[in-house]
Amino acid sequence: MSAEPSLELPNVPSLPVTFRPTRTRAVLYTVGLAQLAALTAIAMLLPKLTGGERMSFVGTGLLILAVLLLLARPKVVARQEGITVVNLTTKRELAWAQVLRVNLRQGDPWVHLDLADGTSLPAMGIQPGIAREAAIRDARALRELTENHGTGNHTAG
Repeated sequence: MSAEPSLELPNVPSLPVTFRPTRTRAVLYTVGLAQLAALTAIAMLLPKLTGGERMSFVGTGLLILAVLLLLARPKVVARQEGITVVNLTTKRELAWAQVLRVNLRQGDPWVHLDLADGTSLPAMGIQPGIAREAAIRDARALRELTENHGTGNHTAG
């Protein structure tokens, strides 16, 4: 047997890797485009609407689509340098050493990262919503990456 430790772990993805709720995004995109199409069709097919009323139908459809696209934005990107957490309206860059633990407890809407400064950061890019098994797999993979790349856990190579 070789005395050298294996650098490849079976459940750890190679870097860079992006975690995002793929099914949730597909649903949000589909619903957003379908409602925009429906509101636009209604605006064009109702004969007694004025131009401004038609525009308000389409504008409402665009506003709803924009909100749904915002809800589809979250992701977690793990790179050699660290982790980027993109939530609804924020983006935060973290060095591996800043992340102490990756948590996804029963009933949590998404992963939480325990940080070295004593705070917790929600990572909405991994959420069990409609793809529970994928979220659990992704949370475990991110936990393994954090343990392997975090403070004092670098494998000598």
